[in-house]
Amino acid sequence: MSKFQFVKKRTGSIVPFNPERISNAIYRAAVSVGGRDKEKADELGKKVMQLLEATYDEGYVPTIEEIQDCVEKVLIENGHAKVAKEYIIYRDDANKRRAADSRHFSKPNEFIPWAKIWHSLDWAVAHNLHSVEAFNQRVRDGEFPQIVHESETAYEIQLDTAAEMIKERRNELRMVMVSGPSSSGKTTTTMKLEQRLSKSGMRFVPLIVDNYFFDLELHPKDEFGDYDFETPQALDLELINSHLVRLAAGEEVKIPYYDFKAGKRYLEQTPLQLHEGEVLLIDSLHGLYPEFSRPIPSAQKFKLYLEPLLQMRAPNGKYIRWTDLRLIRRMLRDSVHRAYKPEQTLLHWHYVRSSEKRNILPYNNTADYIVNTSMAYEVSLYRPRLLAEFAEWEKKYAGDPLREDAYLRSVRMREVLEAIEGIEDDSPVPVESVLREFIGGSAFDHQ
Repeated sequence: MSKFQFVKKRTGSIVPFNPERISNAIYRAAVSVGGRDKEKADELGKKVMQLLEATYDEGYVPTIEEIQDCVEKVLIENGHAKVAKEYIIYRDDANKRRAADSRHFSKPNEFIPWAKIWHSLDWAVAHNLHSVEAFNQRVRDGEFPQIVHESETAYEIQLDTAAEMIKERRNELRMVMVSGPSSSGKTTTTMKLEQRLSKSGMRFVPLIVDNYFFDLELHPKDEFGDYDFETPQALDLELINSHLVRLAAGEEVKIPYYDFKAGKRYLEQTPLQLHEGEVLLIDSLHGLYPEFSRPIPSAQKFKLYLEPLLQMRAPNGKYIRWTDLRLIRRMLRDSVHRAYKPEQTLLHWHYVRSSEKRNILPYNNTADYIVNTSMAYEVSLYRPRLLAEFAEWEKKYAGDPLREDAYLRSVRMREVLEAIEGIEDDSPVPVESVLREFIGGSAFDHQ
């Protein structure tokens, strides 16, 4: 029985003390540097507890910072320098992100694609879609089908540009990587890009990156039993790099197969080879992550980055957050294709955000081209689908310090969805639209 009952978070709130979170944090740091020994993480977690109990009196409420100090000390003193370094770097990065958030972006953030945002805002202003009020007025004027047409056209023009850029480099390219954070529209965009390029004679061979997941039992898990699939370390990066090098050289490899129902990976299952004139097509969260394809020369890679960079101001004066759009998209998609309830997606989203802030967003400016996949009309379709649920979650998680992230997101989206004109009839949305990947009715197979 631990002598500590509670812990103080950085926000000042007091939550129940859970020793399992310590070993989980150590295991996560170990996974980041290639280690997957849960027993060792548990052993080190117990040593952290011993240090805490030797340092503080019974009934004391330790802070998160004090616990993290003990973790660092135990890792270093027990000869786990690499894990300690990763833990310290992660901690420092998190502190920097919190500091940046508190400054409200008074200092430019290099992770944000400012040039693309400016073009997106300029487009929104030109089409009178830069605010919820402006959008609502156009809907009341009967212009919803026209808004759909304008939004879809803007997206298609960007794909045309990306396709032309790829064709210009067709003689040197060995792989095209379509990357971006969760629910940015990678699947549909990849299919539409392939259609364009196939017409010009380019032939593509898809590489399904999900097959490189480690077995489920090797993934980090939290005290709620939720697995973290979002980090690049959830993938066997060493095997991916080995296969990419061999494929680029024209060799045959046998890619693994991942059984999601069983949570197991089976090695050397499917032969794959690039023949003359063929290019590898990769749709992955982590296509821009440096360790994903480090041995491949830049000249052989075209990196496309996707993000729904909606530029629409809500009535409270703040712009609708892109991460909230993607949260709703993933809720809708996972509820249909993965039997994953929207509330489960909400509660898992902090993992999504934590990983993309560290492993995806910092590299968006290394892309060869960025596509804004937002649709100016999409929030209006989400109102009838999820407004009631967000209002329910807001009440459910109010005052729960362990679910503060879910509560704040629910409040934010409930306010936005209440403010916008809801659209029940989605028939004006083309079946080829990137939004059909999430709301259903797509002409593409997203299984």
